[in-house]
Amino acid sequence: MNAIVIYKSRYGSTKAYAEWIAEALECKAVEAKGIKVDDLSGYDTIVYGGGLYAEIINGVSLITKNLDKLKGKRLAVYTTGITPLDCREYYEGEVYEKNFKPGMLDQIKVFNFLGRMVVSELSFPHKAAIKTLKKIMSGKENPTELEKLLIELCDADGDFTDKSAIGDLVDYIKGA
Repeated sequence: MNAIVIYKSRYGSTKAYAEWIAEALECKAVEAKGIKVDDLSGYDTIVYGGGLYAEIINGVSLITKNLDKLKGKRLAVYTTGITPLDCREYYEGEVYEKNFKPGMLDQIKVFNFLGRMVVSELSFPHKAAIKTLKKIMSGKENPTELEKLLIELCDADGDFTDKSAIGDLVDYIKGA
């Protein structure tokens, strides 16, 4: 197997997972910045990781816009975020719909991992976005369960990464 792990990380959790996955697969992890699809032609297995920001996977277009050039390769995408992993309607609904066109998930296997949100380290735009989101969601008359969860997550603060969570992705790549 000739594999590579590519990642785009703002606050460090996506990079941490990339390094853990690369170690388990005995391959290299590289930052997505500057990577072009032609750089991936020599790999039969590509893992891409990006953080979730308003349900968008940071930088995943490297994979999704180039699926025709990546045909025949084993592709995995992982996300990092703070939404609990058992929120299937969020991941399989909102996230998948915003990032993948119909049929793409026949070629790409997606994994979701918990990341980190340390409020003191967030950029001003991210702090402002969280504050605005909380205000909007809190003002709803009859919020859905997911909206209630989003209100709670606006106050999350900490590192929720878990190295043991990569097991299913590693098994998938190794063909187990």
